[in-house]
Amino acid sequence: MSLADTLSGPRATAAMFVALAAFWGTSFVAIQTGLHAFPPLLFAALRFGIAGLVVLGYAVATTERWLPRTRAEWLQVTIGGVLVIAVYHGLLYLGERHVPGAVAAVIVSLAPVLTAVFASLVLSEDSLGGVELVGFGLGILGVVAIAAPGGGALAGVGLVPVGLVVLGTATFALGGVLTRPLATSLPLRSMQAWTMLVGAALLFGGAGVRGESFAAIHWTPGAVLSLAYLTGISGVLAFLLYFELLERAGPSTVHLVSYLEPVVATGMSVLLLGQGVGTTTVGGFLAVFAGFLLVERGRFDAPLRRLARRGRRRVERYLDRRAPNATDTPGVDDRGSYAGGYTHSETSD
Repeated sequence: MSLADTLSGPRATAAMFVALAAFWGTSFVAIQTGLHAFPPLLFAALRFGIAGLVVLGYAVATTERWLPRTRAEWLQVTIGGVLVIAVYHGLLYLGERHVPGAVAAVIVSLAPVLTAVFASLVLSEDSLGGVELVGFGLGILGVVAIAAPGGGALAGVGLVPVGLVVLGTATFALGGVLTRPLATSLPLRSMQAWTMLVGAALLFGGAGVRGESFAAIHWTPGAVLSLAYLTGISGVLAFLLYFELLERAGPSTVHLVSYLEPVVATGMSVLLLGQGVGTTTVGGFLAVFAGFLLVERGRFDAPLRRLARRGRRRVERYLDRRAPNATDTPGVDDRGSYAGGYTHSETSD
């Protein structure tokens, strides 16, 4: 098997999925850390502006075409830049000024539920029935439980910061759905670069509207490390993986990464910041996950049937190996007489 076949196989796809969860899960903690030194929208703009330039240089050096030409290509870049980069991250960074990174990751786990809903509405996929609507309601209730006033990780946090993260999650899910039917010949690296640069330009504009300035940045070692990680690992590398996985598996499958991100984010929050999540947040996450299973239950029917068939075949093969042959029947020898010494003629009298 060639290297190209290996990299395009299911194991490589699964490895990319896990890596994306790790890169984006840790990004929530890196954002929370960096926001102590950066204004929020300027922070996001710097991240994607630098990352976009790096990817664009890579695209120029390694692809035959680095500039979008067709209307569909520019539409794909614009949708990704506006929704997936600018609006989602702008709202996420604003929300994370008050919402802990691990909790924000749990809220973002609503993305697969919203993706399924948007795909049904926008792409004319299977309409949502009663069970799916119950699942959508469970996902919303899970977020409401997380955002409920009281103690825990969100003690003293108002509904507005949580609402910003929820709204950003919705735009992220919608962006993945809207770019799905826009199949173009623009190389992935080129598309990724321009998507980041369009998003960064909008974020710089938003930062200017809010009065954010470079003078307000505190260039501490932690701030530099946070920006470098978010730019190189969670920016360049992770988004290349994201758009590659979108092409391979579609938005509903890719956004399942949202269920691994809270695990990674919580672990990193405990290790680096000494922060965790409470039982209410865990309960909300489980409600969101249960909602996803109901919304997407149809997608699991065929895989579960295949697993069941494979399981039955393995059991049957095992039983066949264990089943005795005629000559191996307990108590019977090769001549057809019983082990006790009674022959057929002796017992027939």
